[in-house]
Amino acid sequence: MEGRLKDKVIAVTGGTKGIGRGIVEMAVREGAKVAFGGRSASEGEELASRLSAEYGDRICFVQGNIAESATCRMFIERTVNRFGRIDGLVNNAGWFPRATLLETDDALYDQVFDVNMKSAFFCSRFAIEHMLESGGGSIVHMGSTHGFGGIDDLAAYGCAKGAMHTLSKHIARNYAAQKIRSNWVTVGWVATEGEVARVEKDGIDAQDLEALGKSQVPSGRLQTVEDMAYGVIYLLADESSQVTGTDIHITGGFNI
Repeated sequence: MEGRLKDKVIAVTGGTKGIGRGIVEMAVREGAKVAFGGRSASEGEELASRLSAEYGDRICFVQGNIAESATCRMFIERTVNRFGRIDGLVNNAGWFPRATLLETDDALYDQVFDVNMKSAFFCSRFAIEHMLESGGGSIVHMGSTHGFGGIDDLAAYGCAKGAMHTLSKHIARNYAAQKIRSNWVTVGWVATEGEVARVEKDGIDAQDLEALGKSQVPSGRLQTVEDMAYGVIYLLADESSQVTGTDIHITGGFNI
């Protein structure tokens, strides 16, 4: 199949659900060979089986806890061993438990930073080692509006995303000469199944959520998984302009 990612090898962390799953599905449709990671073996194997039935052997699921640097190394090595190289990495894995600054203890702080920042740091490190050998690549960091300050009960998450923003800039500045691109996507309010489930616990149903999007987001709607995936595919594919060091805001104009 012809596509914007034809024959490219793309690795996606946190690829079993939500935005990550949308990126995996769109990348393989665009012709890529895709390795994706996740903690849930059942969800990962179900997605890999479904996509393999349609696209053949261009999909690979790697189960593990990406918050551990050894798993980051294993994930990248599995990608390269399976497909021969790595052209793109999407640092999508994330976890955002609700806690204010005063409610965040050592354990929660470490867990949030390990999932959101440590995974991005070490997956990028190990991917760059291979990209330097193969002549370049693209790294996309899935950020958040909360990385620029955030609301009161996402203190550690906002700080972790802010650190990821610095990581993206660091890679762009120091590896552009080696044709390694690094870009940040500011993720706004997205209607994932996880977000729907979260607000339902607060007594907000799907119609209420849609109404909130119309009233609170300047574009008049919440963003979709497809919105996010389109932006990521562009950054993975756009070699001609060598876009690097940019902040792509796919938020519908809604920023904190």
